[in-house]
Amino acid sequence: MLTDLLQSTDGGVFHIIQDSASCCGRSLLKSFINYALNRDEAVHVLGFEVSEEEMKDGLKGSQIQRLRFHNAHTDPLGWTDEKAFTVQQFNLEALVHLVKQTPRPKPATLVIDSLSWILRHHSPSVVCRTLDQLRKGGSVRSIISLLHADMHHRGTVGSVCQLATSVITVAPGMEGDGTVAKMTKRSRSGKVVQDMDPTAKLTFNLRLSDAERKAREKLSLPFVFSKEKKTALLHSGPGSGKIHYEPDANDDFDEEDPDDDLDL
Repeated sequence: MLTDLLQSTDGGVFHIIQDSASCCGRSLLKSFINYALNRDEAVHVLGFEVSEEEMKDGLKGSQIQRLRFHNAHTDPLGWTDEKAFTVQQFNLEALVHLVKQTPRPKPATLVIDSLSWILRHHSPSVVCRTLDQLRKGGSVRSIISLLHADMHHRGTVGSVCQLATSVITVAPGMEGDGTVAKMTKRSRSGKVVQDMDPTAKLTFNLRLSDAERKAREKLSLPFVFSKEKKTALLHSGPGSGKIHYEPDANDDFDEEDPDDDLDL
């Protein structure tokens, strides 16, 4: 489902990559940028958190020339005279003017890194209204934003995510093994589809802790004989005995027909 989302050419969409201090979602954000560039789209990045060099690091191909980085990292609040994008410029008129600076036959993709910076200086209602107007206005094909969920109240995160057509939540994998993603997608009809871990709501744990794993490795299985146990079973030691049977006169035993005494 995530690959389909990356390759989608639908217009008027708003994707949120929701991460936290324990797992950064910027690598996934760059994947969205790469796919947009490969579709011959112009990409505008509002960069509040990393420099242009760091944002472009890892992006491939000559298509990177179509990426316009708007530096909000150096002076996000406009305290100096440098010509840079500031958080005060996050309004519909300024953003529409921004994306139209690069004339292209296709609407541009707007990338916000990150929306958390903007939410620190604008109310959630203002941010949501601006994003909704921009998404529906036709000036951009899609909006892709990083959101640090652990920086905001749950209500703020919920309000912004309610506006998005898809929310991808990234988190560390078990035992530090890679990253896992949970995706919630809202269709045009309003139906919500979730792509989540099928083991998330089990009442028992399918994974072992380090202590449990070490204990399991030391455990001897009942059907596996150790070398000592095999030796004890195959070789009679001191004190072992044998059973000898000697039939007496009352035993009715016919060697030619051992089952003669049975009523068959």
